[in-house]
Amino acid sequence: MPKQEIVSPDLAVPNGHFAQATRAGRLVFISGMTARNATGGVTGVGDVSAQTHQVCQNLEAAVKAAGGALDDIARVDVYVRNMEDFDAIHAVRRQYFTGVAPASTMVEVSKFVNKDYLIEINAIAVLPEDAR
Repeated sequence: MPKQEIVSPDLAVPNGHFAQATRAGRLVFISGMTARNATGGVTGVGDVSAQTHQVCQNLEAAVKAAGGALDDIARVDVYVRNMEDFDAIHAVRRQYFTGVAPASTMVEVSKFVNKDYLIEINAIAVLPEDAR
């Protein structure tokens, strides 16, 4: 089964050699989404809640471009600069993942590629059989 690059006009062009997302059959592998907005700037510098909103919006843009919805996301890996932000991050996630929550791992990291990033989330979605 060939893989297909997924490109959303609602996301900034990748700043490295990677796809925004890759589809293989009904599976969609979404690259780590940060608070980078469509114009390439960082939303919510210093504000983990604002950054988490942007990250979730970016995840939604990627899965929609593949023909799915946030509810199709089955797994996320969450990387944070400060584990003390756990509750604030989950408060925002609950606003976007309103159905069955995805399986999740969260780890604290020392650095991101941009010093202003506070969170990054990658995801795996399983699209419905009738997804385009």
